Amino acid sequence: SAMVVFRLVVDPLFPAPELAEPDGLLAVGGDLSPVRLLAAYAQGIFPWYTEGDPLLWWSPAPRLVLLPSEFHLPRRLRRTIDAGRFTVTADTAFASVMTACATASDRREQGTWITPEMHRAYVRLHELGYAHAIECWREGELAGGLYGVCLDRMFFGESMFTRVTDASKVALAALVDQALRLGIGAIDCQMTTAHLLRFGARELDRPAFEARLDEFIDHCRRQRKWRRP
Repeated sequence: SAMVVFRLVVDPLFPAPELAEPDGLLAVGGDLSPVRLLAAYAQGIFPWYTEGDPLLWWSPAPRLVLLPSEFHLPRRLRRTIDAGRFTVTADTAFASVMTACATASDRREQGTWITPEMHRAYVRLHELGYAHAIECWREGELAGGLYGVCLDRMFFGESMFTRVTDASKVALAALVDQALRLGIGAIDCQMTTAHLLRFGARELDRPAFEARLDEFIDHCRRQRKWRRP
């Protein structure tokens, strides 16, 4: 007999992002299942909360975005990269990068938002091919890195850390290099910092940011693990 296949509605519903509060808060509750996370990111929404609080979902505007083609690599950083002080890899130590971001010294005082629940959720996304890390090594030790979520040609940066001067900057340069090679059109930096503005990131208002989402996110295809050349 013929098999009946039901099409599942996989997009958990979120309020329209333009309904977010002035600070970007959009919704409360839900869970961190892969389906819900992917539905959120596809609309430019991300979770951010501290341990013991309810799950909070955000869509701030304006939004800081780095277009790989506009990346500004300072001469001093180029010299550091060319000197080969760091070895850079991709997707070889995703969980370790997350742990390092969660325990970075500048976050210990205020309490990290990378809760054990968040850690598990993003490692799962990594296993499914939607989350990636860039790792920076010095003499075999993890010196810096970053991780984020990639949907088709849009990368959403989540967090970065450094234990050795310049390691996170080298990781950012490697991310841009990776983006250029993979055809990734935009890197969402979420929150504006002077540090990222110096590298060529710029603020987009909500309509401009959503136009980038429409342009660069298509089918949310699973990806292979990233590799460095």
